[in-house]
Amino acid sequence: MNNQDFNYRNGELGIVALESCKGIGEKIDNRIKAKRESEETFLIPTEEIRFSNGEGKVKLSESVRGKDIYILCDVGNYSCTYNMFGIENHKGPDEHFQDIKRTVSAIRGKARRITVIMPLLYESRQHRRKGRESLDCALALQELERLGVQEVLTFDAHDPNVQNAIPLMSFENLYPTYDIVKTIITEEKDIETNKDKMLVISPDTGAMDRAIYYASVLGVDVGLFYKRRDHSTIVNGKNPIVKHEYMGRDVENQDVLIVDDMIASGESVLDIAKELKARKARNIYVATTFAFFTEGLDKFQKYYDDNIISRVYSTNLTYIPPELEKTEWFRKVDMSELISRIIHRLNKDESIAKFMDATYVLHELLNNKKK
Repeated sequence: MNNQDFNYRNGELGIVALESCKGIGEKIDNRIKAKRESEETFLIPTEEIRFSNGEGKVKLSESVRGKDIYILCDVGNYSCTYNMFGIENHKGPDEHFQDIKRTVSAIRGKARRITVIMPLLYESRQHRRKGRESLDCALALQELERLGVQEVLTFDAHDPNVQNAIPLMSFENLYPTYDIVKTIITEEKDIETNKDKMLVISPDTGAMDRAIYYASVLGVDVGLFYKRRDHSTIVNGKNPIVKHEYMGRDVENQDVLIVDDMIASGESVLDIAKELKARKARNIYVATTFAFFTEGLDKFQKYYDDNIISRVYSTNLTYIPPELEKTEWFRKVDMSELISRIIHRLNKDESIAKFMDATYVLHELLNNKKK
């Protein structure tokens, strides 16, 4: 099948990589061009314009009529700035989401299909109600549906059940497990993935399913830390953690992999690492889909210098600042190959089921390492 054939089966491919996704968008474009042996870019030139009072608009510089459009946006990218009344402002998640809506509006219904790829799902931390409060993630998804978006692709949603808010719209929740494990095995030459030498740890009850999956794929045991909270107090919108209680087998002289969907301040992960080190764990690795480091890198650097943590692995699905990439203890997991494969197949109207479950390819990867 030649390039012309699969370009037009679902509409000619067009990728709108918004400012927040320029870097990974170019990588994805290059990989798809290589797959299709094409010299033409699939990226559609886009301008995100801000007026001096903070209002904005999105302008597309070429036709999208009849195209299969994929809008890429990283709502967690805080490095994007604009001037308002002479003051430099950083874009937050709300402004990035508004730019997605502006892009859909600029398309004006001329595209054959619109898919939004939000690696970090907008407002995913506010996915359910506890009392009289807003339900932001569900509202955002319903808004995209009303605007004519046919499909949303995201990674490691805080709670995938939020898709129940849009039962008639396609919602795909993907996981970077294979890419993370592959990067760890490539980087950590001495790590031994067997039951006697390694343990996977869940930092809380919410991440237990993720930890069980990692453990079952790697063929090792799983442990759990339970967060005992003070429910009489609220600090920064949360009940503060009083103590981390451990449930699981002995970790002495074991390599430990702590897995979670995100690192915000990192306080919880570091507390657990300290507890594990006190129990004489050997090397402590952290694997996460999104690394925010909302309170800076200094504390992680200190824990690395003190030999408490060995390495932190995270994807480039959200913004990684240059100073983080330069540290000895951080390793980036590039996801552009997976996203390019998914866009390539969806545009050809082919199944992406094999990307939803990485178990088989992970077993292949680990068997090859043992050989």
